[in-house]
Amino acid sequence: MRDFVVVGLSHRTAPVEVRERLAVAPDRLERELREIAANGRLDEALLISTCNRVELYATSTNPIAASRVARDALAGRLPETAGADILYQERGVDVVRHIFRVASSLDSLVVGEPQILGQVKNAFDAAKGAGTMGTLLGRCFTQAFATAKRVRSETGIAEGTVSISSIASELAKKIFGNLEGRRTLLLGAGEMGEAAARSLRQTGTNLHVMNRSEGRARALADSCGGRAVPYERLAVELAEADVVIASTASPKFILTPELMKSVVRARRRRPLFVIDIAVPRDVDPRVGNMDNVFVYDVDDLQQVAEENLAARAREVELAERIIEEEVDAFSSWRRSLELAPTIVALRKQFGQIADEELKRALPRLEGLSESDHAVLEAMGRSMVNKLLHQPMTQLKAGAGEPDGPFLIDAVRRLFAISQDEPGQREPSTQGGREAKVSQLAAAGTGPTGESK
Repeated sequence: MRDFVVVGLSHRTAPVEVRERLAVAPDRLERELREIAANGRLDEALLISTCNRVELYATSTNPIAASRVARDALAGRLPETAGADILYQERGVDVVRHIFRVASSLDSLVVGEPQILGQVKNAFDAAKGAGTMGTLLGRCFTQAFATAKRVRSETGIAEGTVSISSIASELAKKIFGNLEGRRTLLLGAGEMGEAAARSLRQTGTNLHVMNRSEGRARALADSCGGRAVPYERLAVELAEADVVIASTASPKFILTPELMKSVVRARRRRPLFVIDIAVPRDVDPRVGNMDNVFVYDVDDLQQVAEENLAARAREVELAERIIEEEVDAFSSWRRSLELAPTIVALRKQFGQIADEELKRALPRLEGLSESDHAVLEAMGRSMVNKLLHQPMTQLKAGAGEPDGPFLIDAVRRLFAISQDEPGQREPSTQGGREAKVSQLAAAGTGPTGESK
């Protein structure tokens, strides 16, 4: 029986200098997944990589071996000083609960931030593109998206300051008290940069936007009342800015000590506040040791984020209840998926035994009419039904309990029902619902485990 595993790290367990070592660029997700899944130990696999987490999800009939494969895949990129114990791992229903919380931004640095759902959907698409997405992960993540939608629509968790970018803007305002008339340089016009620009628009700051693609910088600046500046003017802009918010997708440091030496001289002891919300980081940490340069990274935003969370504690509690409801719904679907093929295979096995015994007995019974044959066949079917009635009743009742999978597994072992028994395989992603409904109909049950 396949089960879920997840291995990963996040802002809760690892500092940014460790997270950036494991970060995978969006355009490399498919390639990474194919390489990880190539060893054959993982039935399905999905990799999430954001500024605050790197997590590998998988399913396998051997979850212990799968956990080892996932851990090895991530641990190989950890710095020697970190140690493999910096990685956390979960199995079974705890994995389902975890991804529902992640997609709903309950496990984010900034609880309620909207970017994580899009990032999880991108990871989902990458797994499909890599061919590592199957029925279980597909259903689990699809329901995670629906859960996130419920949380956002049924709670006020997204109210207030709800993204790392807006937290960065909030921090900039805390530093100066008022950004009106101050000059802010935004490095990067991607999703994070766009969110930061929207947050800064209401502050009255003199916003300059810089990006390697000038067209993208111009479009963002125009939409936020700012000014696009060419990338070649980086040193000049740094010398004139009061605040810098860096959010590029560069794999290397952009603000290096070598660059900043001339910038610091040109500023003549005027302080510069740099907020680096990129992972991997845009700012070499040594820059923070230079005179009158104050660098904050995503981990430094934690205090502002915690203040934000305290204001929405009741909404978080409501969101957690929704998560548990959806976890229960998914577990019911999973149990129904396991129950139906077991019942189908059990009925088939008993029916075949009855048919074989009847065929063996008929040659020794001379002079039987067609109606006599029919009576014997009906008697065989009746005996099978009566023998199976009580076990089936108990099986159906027990499958609805949390330990239902163990009961189903025990029945499979007792009656030697293999995983390859016809009807035993989980339906594929294509036509999955139709296959499941037909299985349930053959088992004499209805699709009651289907979540809304």
